[in-house]
Amino acid sequence: MWGNTRMVVLTAMSASLYAAILIPFKVLPIIPGVTEFRPANAIPVVCSFLFGPAGAWGAAIGNVIGDFFGGIGPGDLFGFAGNFLYGLIPYKAWEALSDGDPLPRRPLAWMAFAAVVLLASAVCALTVGWGVNLLGFVPFSVLGNIILVNNFLVAVVLTPFLLAVLYPRVKRGRLLYRDIMRAAPAGGQPRSRLRRRIGLAIVVVATCAGMVVGNLLSTGQLTLPFIASVDAASSTRALEVGLGLLPIMLLLVVGVALL
Repeated sequence: MWGNTRMVVLTAMSASLYAAILIPFKVLPIIPGVTEFRPANAIPVVCSFLFGPAGAWGAAIGNVIGDFFGGIGPGDLFGFAGNFLYGLIPYKAWEALSDGDPLPRRPLAWMAFAAVVLLASAVCALTVGWGVNLLGFVPFSVLGNIILVNNFLVAVVLTPFLLAVLYPRVKRGRLLYRDIMRAAPAGGQPRSRLRRRIGLAIVVVATCAGMVVGNLLSTGQLTLPFIASVDAASSTRALEVGLGLLPIMLLLVVGVALL
């Protein structure tokens, strides 16, 4: 992607658009200095379906730009990773499921579309929630669930309307990532549909397991032997959640790589 000028330009456009909508809503924090009401959450999903990897990098970079206006800290590293995945999963998951345009018209297509948006939201929530909890800032059960709901509700409501307006125009202009990347020099063999679906299945399993286990560990309903006593003084149970979710996060990385 980085060897294609148009994809680099689309990355910059995606990042600037995301940041431009994020920044004004910094005045409406949900958790001050960590997250806020974000109607901009539809932008990474839209840009993912339109621009593919450029949308993913744009989401990550745009989130960092927005964070400069709300306070920069070590948790922003996980924000970068989480938003990158938030922009990566939609188009990757859709490619694994369908060859059609992401403009659902039938009930089954609507269900698949909503599931893809929910998965992307949950992957972002799991990544950011685990990382920020690992640093001991905010409990996973608070931040992870807020990000999941915030991302999903905004994206699933706004994204279909934005895509209905933008997708046909971008497609006619041959600016979809499929058109641009197909015109670029080949960088390797395309991945098989079977491999992508295996990767998608792993991502789904890891994400569901991560959200459930993360909440159980964070609220104390599940404990890890020999660690609970060490971590007892921590209000965020950072060590238990961090180590308990580590195998699941590694599994998630494997699934994303296969996608």
